[in-house]
Amino acid sequence: MTTLFIKNMVCNRCVMAVRNELNNSGIEPIDVQLGEVTLEKDLTAQEKEKFSKALVSLGFEMIDDKKSRLIEQIKTIIIDLVHHQDNGTKTNLSDVLSSKLFHDYNYLSNLFSEVEGTTIEKYFIAQKIEKVKELLVYDELSLSEIAFRLNYSSVAYLSNQFKKVTGLSPSHFKNIREDRRKPLDEV
Repeated sequence: MTTLFIKNMVCNRCVMAVRNELNNSGIEPIDVQLGEVTLEKDLTAQEKEKFSKALVSLGFEMIDDKKSRLIEQIKTIIIDLVHHQDNGTKTNLSDVLSSKLFHDYNYLSNLFSEVEGTTIEKYFIAQKIEKVKELLVYDELSLSEIAFRLNYSSVAYLSNQFKKVTGLSPSHFKNIREDRRKPLDEV
């Protein structure tokens, strides 16, 4: 068994696009998840190059070095936590990352900051704010419900953080109704 690591996979449509490209390339995956493809056997150099070029045309990229793979795994875990898990349980981000990636959080944090030029915490906050924007645009939940869903201690804390990141209050953002959301891979 072999695992390929793929950059910029941020949603279920990305998983579907990569799975389709694998099928188009005649490669049968065992599993396709955010940032990872598990195959039964190694690809030949020619298959790997062809698949890699196809991925680039879709906005993805294969990752070979360990540091880049680790950074993508951190991003994938954060995106999954914020955008794909609807649980009201409070989670300690450092504990989650350390336990899933089998590295000390300080190492992960320093590596992320060195490579990405921002902290894990700022990246996590940016993802949460994008989720808040999404939920505000859907207009199905109150600000209190959004704060609860995203584990904010209070509506005031969410509002302050939202304004600090976007320059707008949540209510002003909701009123202008412009789609100011960024694609997740650009956050």
